[in-house]
Amino acid sequence: MTAVYTPYTPIEPIQPDEMRSIAVFRALQLGDLLCTVPALRALRAAAPQARITLIGLPWAMDFAKRFEKYIDDFLSFPGFPGLPETLPNLAAIPEFFAAAHAKRFDLAIQMHGSGLLSNPLTAALGARINAGFYLPGQYCPEGRHFASWSESEHEVLRFLRLFHLLGIHSQGKELEFPLHDSDYAALHALVENLPRPGSYVCIHPGARLPSRRWPTERFAAIADGLAAQGFHIVITGSKQERELINAVKQAMQAPAIDMAGRTTLGALAALIAQARLSVCNDTGISHLAAAVATPSVVICCGADPGRWAPLNHRLHRVLHAEVRCRPCEHVVCPIGHPCAEDIEPNQVLDAAMQICAQARRERKTAS
Repeated sequence: MTAVYTPYTPIEPIQPDEMRSIAVFRALQLGDLLCTVPALRALRAAAPQARITLIGLPWAMDFAKRFEKYIDDFLSFPGFPGLPETLPNLAAIPEFFAAAHAKRFDLAIQMHGSGLLSNPLTAALGARINAGFYLPGQYCPEGRHFASWSESEHEVLRFLRLFHLLGIHSQGKELEFPLHDSDYAALHALVENLPRPGSYVCIHPGARLPSRRWPTERFAAIADGLAAQGFHIVITGSKQERELINAVKQAMQAPAIDMAGRTTLGALAALIAQARLSVCNDTGISHLAAAVATPSVVICCGADPGRWAPLNHRLHRVLHAEVRCRPCEHVVCPIGHPCAEDIEPNQVLDAAMQICAQARRERKTAS
């Protein structure tokens, strides 16, 4: 087992007969998976006959089904000690690896971070060939097909770089999210009088970590400001964010449609696809808005905007304060949350109105 991969070893292209059965290891959340879609699109174009299996967290089974043109199969990852995304189901780990070995993968691609913890797991899948990222000086399954990891590289572009080195050509950088009639039907079944498309703004005040959240009273101020401009306000979020959503609603003067915890992923995407604008933290909703081409204003608290910001700067505005402690490694900020406090509501409202005005001008030009 090769312990260290030197950066001077050239990366070799993957050959067609090495891509008949492919595992993609990415056991993360929605935004993380959406950022891999351009790479999955390139992989499918390079290996149209391959059987591609996504190895992800249990929730991602629905994601794999939605992206069936790129993903053929799904293998649920039970977690593993040391990986923070989920509490590991220790009893299920042996069965997971047995199932992976039974699939006889030709190629396993590690797309789950730097590889410090995920490279040994990828190697244990039993594939003939492994590829992915490594940290120089740390364990790497093999030298031929691994690229060095850069923490600040954009999350979409890093996978396209890896695939380019492996001889897999890009099919574009754009995110995507397939929507079906059933998604729109599910949305309208939840709200009888949903405002017409383009007449409402989605406000999403949540994020998994408190250190990534802009203050609720500022989201309320933005919602009221946009309502004063004639927009209906729709608030989105998860069931777990109910307290957060209620705080925003209580601080608002304008009425709002509360969709938090009520939508499936498809219905949520349909809701955002018909919105004039999305205003959110740097979280999965940001990537979902980019995937359905809805303009957005993203308040980036704690995270690295160079890594996670939407690539389309015409449709999306990302606001962030220059702080020396970014990217944040804390669940709750221990120093007063300057990355959030230094972004004022008027900055966000100005960005929102600018992007709406630009969209209006483009519609007039197109007509």
